[in-house]
Amino acid sequence: MNKMADELNKNKRFRSEPRSTLSCYALRLKPGQEIRECLLNYAKAKNLEAPFVLSCVGSVTQATLRLANASRDTPNEIIEVEGRHEIVSLVGTLADEGHLHASLSDKDGHVVGGHVMGNMKVFTTAEVVIGNCDMLSFTREIDDETGFDELVVKEK
Repeated sequence: MNKMADELNKNKRFRSEPRSTLSCYALRLKPGQEIRECLLNYAKAKNLEAPFVLSCVGSVTQATLRLANASRDTPNEIIEVEGRHEIVSLVGTLADEGHLHASLSDKDGHVVGGHVMGNMKVFTTAEVVIGNCDMLSFTREIDDETGFDELVVKEK
């Protein structure tokens, strides 16, 4: 083994053996269902300890998003997205109250995105694949530096 590989193997973040196996779950949400709530409830019902969104395609009629200027010292800028939009991206973890970000495209291809606060209602469908890292546990705890609930990863 070369010197670089030796160094990487000493660092626990770069072990060569698998740190986690992955289980996948697929579901389809129907018109009118609220995406964030449904995904959190699904993960809880399945007792998933380290769930995250692998893929999501579909459409929504509305969503509440927090924009990127949030900090401990400035108020959150929240927008209400109205009208039919395609989900072009939905990513994040589903631990505790979750941490999801979405990008939504309107009929002209204009994209808006941000932190999903809720109120993200399915228009025609939302086809979602959830992954779960079987040997990990995710929680969210207040981080003194950021002032927000941040992800905490623990090995089982």
